[in-house]
Amino acid sequence: MNKKITPRVIRIIALQSVLVIVAVTILGGAVITHQKYKAKLENPDSAHSNTADIEEGTQASDAEKNDPEASASSSTTKVPETTSSPDEENYPYAYAGFTPKVTDVNADLSKFIVNGKYSLPADYKPQLAEAVKGSGVYLDYRVAPYYQQMYDAAKADGITLTPISGYRSYNRQKNNFENRIKENMNKGMDKVEATKTAATVIMVPGSSEHNAGLAMDICSLSESFENYKEFEWLNEHAAEYGFILRYPKDERSREITGVVYEPWHYRFVGVEVAKEIKSKGITFEEYVGVA
Repeated sequence: MNKKITPRVIRIIALQSVLVIVAVTILGGAVITHQKYKAKLENPDSAHSNTADIEEGTQASDAEKNDPEASASSSTTKVPETTSSPDEENYPYAYAGFTPKVTDVNADLSKFIVNGKYSLPADYKPQLAEAVKGSGVYLDYRVAPYYQQMYDAAKADGITLTPISGYRSYNRQKNNFENRIKENMNKGMDKVEATKTAATVIMVPGSSEHNAGLAMDICSLSESFENYKEFEWLNEHAAEYGFILRYPKDERSREITGVVYEPWHYRFVGVEVAKEIKSKGITFEEYVGVA
């Protein structure tokens, strides 16, 4: 039996179709949102560039970026309103013997110690400036002008001191460190040994000078860098711009710093202090008095 399709039936069918389309659209949007949220939870620090890291720091004003003397004259960084301190009970790597003290973030750069025994407050975020104009690599705003000066001087000598890695966020440092622990455990180490071994090549999160924006990895991340003309230039001139080779090659220095030889890692400590450290052949720990 045929039924006549009246205008009323047509309107009902049209309304039902619209409702179905709307429902499908809302459901699809919800699924996409859930997938994005899940991906973010699983990989909260997927962007490993300094450009991404800059979002976790604060940028300095143009005046501070372009005036090395004015930048260096300030002895303090931007100090967070609140800070949290690592302690033996809560520090995530205490199981491997790491219970660093909180360093004095108000210290002059020539005394600003960050290593396995002295960590930054968990919520510390430095003021940053581009190390070399257009590089997208950042340092503490007081350090960046000195790196630019050193870069320009080397360039005049036909040497390019390519900034590889400067400021590094806490999250990125944590990811790097955790990944190295996993690699070591995959080699058969237990978790304690894997963590201690990881700390000889990657600083514990919050204990890296990169987290403070005070150090730059230059040109390479290979020990063979010591054979290049760029390293030769740095060895001769870096102290003139306030930078020191932070982790020297000799066994004595390694025992003091706890870090393997890194010919690419240079830390800013100020011109006079850098010259003194170089002339005496000592580590930064010895200069500060925490060796």
